[in-house]
Amino acid sequence: MRRRSTPVPRDAVHHPVFARFYARLSVTADLRGGLAGRRDELFAGLSGRVIEIGAGNGLNFAHYPGAVSEVVAIEPERSLRQMAAGAAMRAEVPVDVVPGTAEALPVKSEAFDAAVASLVLCTVRDLPRALSEIKRVLRPGGELRFFEHTLAPGGKLATVQRAADRTLWPLLFGGCHTARDTVAAIEAAGFELGTYRRFRVPEKGVRLPSSPCVIGVARRSAVVDRAAGTG
Repeated sequence: MRRRSTPVPRDAVHHPVFARFYARLSVTADLRGGLAGRRDELFAGLSGRVIEIGAGNGLNFAHYPGAVSEVVAIEPERSLRQMAAGAAMRAEVPVDVVPGTAEALPVKSEAFDAAVASLVLCTVRDLPRALSEIKRVLRPGGELRFFEHTLAPGGKLATVQRAADRTLWPLLFGGCHTARDTVAAIEAAGFELGTYRRFRVPEKGVRLPSSPCVIGVARRSAVVDRAAGTG
């Protein structure tokens, strides 16, 4: 059994209007913004059991390589979860879409070879707790693959991001906070950073608060925190 004895409320997050908007926007971004290629990059070489945090409408499912034996896709928003369930039926790897939040993943510890966080860490209510949960469910040496919005490296755009996060941006975009320093947060959670790179979406044109992004990999230590009794 994957789930804990205490179930997570099915509707811990419910944004039906944003869900419909996101479903259309994400497909357009894949086709015109080059995000489909980013997803291929994110999943390259993945294998074994994978947990996806915040699966949205399931756009990632088509990009999982055949070496992945199972995907457990966590999605708290009801409308998006229903869309993801439809996408799971068309996926070439087994995908199980379940309700849950990043801060309380309804799965056993050390159960997964990899975790995927794709444009979701900007929306979680408690980022350190969410990263702690991801670390808990990864086996020793397991990977965290991340593709996220991130704080711009100084300058005017970072100021704009912070201002946006304090005002309407999170309300309009499903709780998204663009000024989070994603890489620093992952490292602070105790992950070992691997390779990562920063880029803009879109690469040309007007820079939005959500434009600065980062893609990369981090790992839970293979030495494990067993000696300290954590993890």
